[in-house]
Formats: sequence, structure tokens, C-alpha cells
Amino acid sequence: MSIAQFFRILWARRWIILATTFVCFVAAMLVARSFPARYQASSRVMLNMFKPDPVTGEAISSGFARAYVKTQGELIRDYRIAGKVVDELGWAENPQLVAAYQRRDPSDQSDVRRWLAQQVMDNTDTKLVDTSNILEIQFTSNSPEQAARIADTVRQAYVDQALTFRRDDAANNADWFRKQATRIRAELTAAEQRKTAFERANGIVLADNDTDVDSARLTALAGAAPPQAAAQIAAAQAVASPQLESANAAIANAEKVLGPNNPELLAMKRQRDAIASTVAAAQRAVSPVAAAAGPSVASLYSAQQQKVLAQRGKVAEAQQLSTDVRVLRDQYAKTAARAAELQQQGESNETGLEMLGSAVVPTSPIFPNWPLVIFGSLGLGFALGLLASLVVELLGRRVRSAEDLTFREVPVLGVMTKAKPVRRSSLLDRLMPFRRPAVQGGY
Repeated sequence: MSIAQFFRILWARRWIILATTFVCFVAAMLVARSFPARYQASSRVMLNMFKPDPVTGEAISSGFARAYVKTQGELIRDYRIAGKVVDELGWAENPQLVAAYQRRDPSDQSDVRRWLAQQVMDNTDTKLVDTSNILEIQFTSNSPEQAARIADTVRQAYVDQALTFRRDDAANNADWFRKQATRIRAELTAAEQRKTAFERANGIVLADNDTDVDSARLTALAGAAPPQAAAQIAAAQAVASPQLESANAAIANAEKVLGPNNPELLAMKRQRDAIASTVAAAQRAVSPVAAAAGPSVASLYSAQQQKVLAQRGKVAEAQQLSTDVRVLRDQYAKTAARAAELQQQGESNETGLEMLGSAVVPTSPIFPNWPLVIFGSLGLGFALGLLASLVVELLGRRVRSAEDLTFREVPVLGVMTKAKPVRRSSLLDRLMPFRRPAVQGGY
């Protein structure tokens, strides 16, 4: 089908197109007139997604901005927000709304508050203003004043609920951390009691750096010797003391879980004895130098060294108890600080939301949109008219031009058209015969 044939069909079926277009236009106008006008008001709130919290210092990352905005939109349309709006507006006591609720579908078993809240949720929408972190809360109603009022009410209910969520979450976390702090404090008290009882039972007193008094005294005696003797004593201590301390600490820990005849414990004790032999050899090597330094210093140093070596295992266990106390004290301090921080956050009014002005009463309805109704109905009617014309033509084809009879390998022998009507001669033609055209053929 060529373009010329197509337009011939449309021209032949023009009354179908005109009728369809007219019917669609009239129907659209009647439908638009039958429904009440709808007004939409917007109330804005700024989401401080990139502003750090003044209490915790936390901020929402841009990677989670889209999910965050989607979550806030769903929260605004939640029953908790809509229910607060119903309570704030007093709709449950409104006789007209109660009468409308009583005329509802019998299959709807919801109570009046839930039914009214559903009306709020159905007419509420949210959107994020382009290239900004401003969330727009939109409400649609038959009254422009009511639309603006409810939009502001929904926003206020949303901000209040966000603050409630934030405070409840912080309070629950703070309560959990307080319980943990109480438990850790009890463990810390028990650990300090074990450490104090062990030191009292074994006569060991540890300084702040977990060094016992006897080891500190031995270090002081080593410093009182002449430089050469002190250097050899320090070298002997540097070689033997760390290994012996490590062995005694390992044995002390193993004795808590292993029996006295356990092969592993016996092997550790043999290793400790080997290290002690090395220490004794080092002492024998240092003794001449210490003796040369003076009989009093040498004897005091030797006696103190024997005392320190005899208490190595107990000192290592006391240091382990001190380490447990220090770890628990650090855990308690951090847990108590976090509980106090969450308690402060629960008392804060910061929600990360900032309300921007009040909703403006709309002056023009969003429905019916008359330009859209008029031009949309005309366009739809014209399209339906074209479709109906083509369907009618296909159901009853007619020959409208020579092109409709053009078939492959079948020539057209002739074309019969309507004869043009003979123009009657005028007075001027009668007076001037030479102007009369010659008649060719017959009628």
C-alpha cells in the first residue's frame, strides 16, 4: 500500500475518524467534569546525610544515600506515621469520616484508625529534589488548604518518629553496654582479688610496670658494681633472664590445665632446668669479676640473684594475673565510655533532619489537567479513528484508483472515470462564437 492509497482510504473514511475523535473528546471532558478537583501540596525536609552527628561524629556515606532515601520514603508512608497524623488531626472523632468508614466495603475488617491511616498513606508520596538532599513530602486532597495542612502534619510526624527511633535504639544499645560493663566490673574485681591474694601469699609485690621489688633491687646492685663487672652482669642477665622468665611463665600456665605427670609439663620443666644450668654457668663466670668489685657488693648481688631466680615462676604468674587485671580494666573503661556516649545520644534531639518552611497552599489543581485532557483526548480519538478506518477498509476493500488494480504481470487496459459536466455557454460565448471550445467526442 502506497502513501497515496493510504491517504485515499483516510479521506474516504474521514467521517469515522471525525466521529471517533469527537466521541473521545466528549467522553474525556465528561469524565474530567465528573471527578472533583485534586490539589497537591509539598512539604520539604533536608536530610543531613553528609553532616556528621555532633555526638558520635558519624555520617551517612554517599554510597548508601539512595537506599537511605528509599527507606525514609517507605517510613513516611508507614502506618506509624499515618496513625499519628490521624490522631493529630482528630479524624477518628469526625462524624463525616466515621460515617464514610461505616459505608466501607464489608470485606474490610480494619478499625477506624487503620482505615483512616490508609487514606493518608494512599495520598502521600515522596521524592528527592534533583541534585540535592532535600526530600519532598507530597499530599493530594480535594481541598488545597487541607492538602497543605496534612503535608505539614505528615512531615512533623515523620520527624518525631525518626527522633523516637533514634532515641529507642540508643537507649537499647546503652542498656546492653551497661550490662556488659557491670559484668566486666565483676570480673575485674575478682581478678584484682586473685592478684592481691597471690601476692600476699607469696610475698611478691609488683610495681606499676609489673616488675617485682627483688628484680628491681637486683638491677640496682648490678648498677652499683664497677663498669666492667656491671657490663658482664648485664650481659649474663640479658642472655639468661628472658629465656628463664618465658619458661617459668609457660610452666605456670601449663600447671593450671595439666597434671603434674603430664609429658608436656615434664618436658617444659626439663627445658627450664637446662636454662637454669646456663644461668648458673653465667653466674660462675661473673663471680670473679663481682668479687673483684668488692666483697660486699658481690655477696649482696649473689644473694639477691638467687632470690630472684627462686621466685621466677611465682613472679611470672603474678605478672600474668596483673595482665588480666589490666586487660579487664581497659575493657571496662571502653565499655563504660560507650554506654555513656549512647546515653548522651539517647537524650539528644538531633535527628539528621531539618524542616524547611511550611507547605504552600496550591492554587491550581493537578487533576483535571485540562491541557492534557483536551489534547490527549483529541490525539487518542484520532489514533483510534485511524485504526478503525483501516479495520473497516480491510473488511470491505474498494477500488479507489488505478493503483488498486495494479497486479504483477497483469496490465491495466483502461481507466473509466466520471465525465466532466458540459459547461453551458454564456452570453459572451454566444456573441463571440470564436471563443466557444470545440467539442471532442460525445457525451
